[in-house]
Amino acid sequence: MTFDAAMYQFLLRMGDNTLILGHRVSEWCGHAPVLEEDIALANTALDLIGQTQMWLGLAAEIEDKGQSADDLAFLRDAWDFRNLLLCEIPNEDFGRTLMRQFLFDTWHSIQLGHLTKSSDERVAAIAAKASKEAAYHLERSADTVVGLGDGTEESHNRMQAALDYLWPYVGEMFQSDDVDVVLAKAGVAPDPASLREEYDAVLLRVLSEATLTIPDSRFAHKGGRSGAMHTEHLGHLLTQMQWLQRAYPGCQW
Repeated sequence: MTFDAAMYQFLLRMGDNTLILGHRVSEWCGHAPVLEEDIALANTALDLIGQTQMWLGLAAEIEDKGQSADDLAFLRDAWDFRNLLLCEIPNEDFGRTLMRQFLFDTWHSIQLGHLTKSSDERVAAIAAKASKEAAYHLERSADTVVGLGDGTEESHNRMQAALDYLWPYVGEMFQSDDVDVVLAKAGVAPDPASLREEYDAVLLRVLSEATLTIPDSRFAHKGGRSGAMHTEHLGHLLTQMQWLQRAYPGCQW
């Protein structure tokens, strides 16, 4: 695999993660349990979409086929997306949404922290901007997980159920392939497997405070990062997200 091909795939992964999760979180706008959470989730979604613009913009530049970040977001089909499967899982209840956010935020914050030291100045610059938002996202989602996990009996049970359901999607974050080998060797991005210990330490601290039990399983769904397999949920999400551009190609406000 060439360096440019690996870079392109890596940038798609970073941008698709924030794009798909940003869209998922945006689905709470006008529907969250309380007004404060409605605004907070909308702001989180906006942060993620803003990061998507940077990652996919650089991907389009490297691909050099005259496309833009918008083209990559709205004109690709499901099998061309490279996001973690975790990001496309439906919101369901508020507990699952916040647990999904916490599991992603923990990885995202750690990943971006390493990327600020990337040998590629463009990647390092994007990571430096995004890492501040990711740190805040993690602080907020961790506090909420603790509050709900160590709250009422019902909130505790919902958060434990959310953790049990989402846990099999965590392992994919740390699976390495040819793309990761090329970029790790060049000092552009860390080997995903090298982040697991740091990730587990954060999870143990927060989930212990939340009185939640980490499932005793290493089983991991996979396929999202490589595009080999997505859940059935991604197609439905893209149908909503891409509808306007597909119905009116090239439309502008």
